[in-house]
Amino acid sequence: MHNNIFKTIDQSTNRKVKTIRTIILVAIASLIMSINIKTFVHSGGLLPGGITGLSLLVQRIFLRFFNLTLPYSLVNIILNAIPAIIGFKMISKRFTFYSVVMIVLNSLLVDVIPAYTITSDPLLVALFGGLLNGIAIVIALYGNASSGGTDFIAVYLNRRFNISSWNIILLFNSAILLTSGMLFGFKASLYSIIFQFVSTQTISTFHKSNQKVTMLIITNYADAIEDDILNTTHHGITKFMGEGVYDKAPRCMLYTVVSADEVNLVADIVHMHDPHAFINVLRSTSVKGKFYQKPLD
Repeated sequence: MHNNIFKTIDQSTNRKVKTIRTIILVAIASLIMSINIKTFVHSGGLLPGGITGLSLLVQRIFLRFFNLTLPYSLVNIILNAIPAIIGFKMISKRFTFYSVVMIVLNSLLVDVIPAYTITSDPLLVALFGGLLNGIAIVIALYGNASSGGTDFIAVYLNRRFNISSWNIILLFNSAILLTSGMLFGFKASLYSIIFQFVSTQTISTFHKSNQKVTMLIITNYADAIEDDILNTTHHGITKFMGEGVYDKAPRCMLYTVVSADEVNLVADIVHMHDPHAFINVLRSTSVKGKFYQKPLD
């Protein structure tokens, strides 16, 4: 009974720590994205893509053709409503809730933070603006949240089909940018595509849970290692028996596919049982079949 009480307390503490961590990361990501919009994006007349870019495009259309200034927060929240409903039903209630918090917080900060021009060089604006945008999204994703809009689609495709979908989102964003180019000129839109490309590659590079790797582990302590890996990561493992060519001694090879951010964890488990184990890590460009992904809740 006492063990159950302590277990309940630990779970409650972990939930609180996880919630605080998520709130902090969402606040940081919102601030970075808002500052980026009011500096690099604003000074370069860029569109960052996704719902954020679509919101800015709507603002510019109403200002140019109707001489009407719409609050960014109003447009952004309305346009994010449908993707948020999809995320709530198909991804995770908690993930969607904190994503909505980020959408609202980012929208309000953009309306409050004054515009400031750091540089007028369009290439520097596109490169550093895209980098900051990607970093903001990565920080949000590490907190099990997102910046909303097309991020919901990217996360859903990744979890449903085990694919990195950020490049697919890049094509969608390019369509928005080309539309903007036809209305307001192609110079800013072309730089916006560079902005979006840099942002997409930043996400693909640093958000490692989207990346899959194959681990080949040769060891003499397979039974203990496979149990710990299975209980810790919940990924399947296949065992092969063989023979070491050098010393003709029996060897066992464990084959498993894990997320890139789990490689060090698995390696630590292996070396804890067998300091002399040989591990080969291979990049997996595509994984077909069942692959365990940690729930977002």
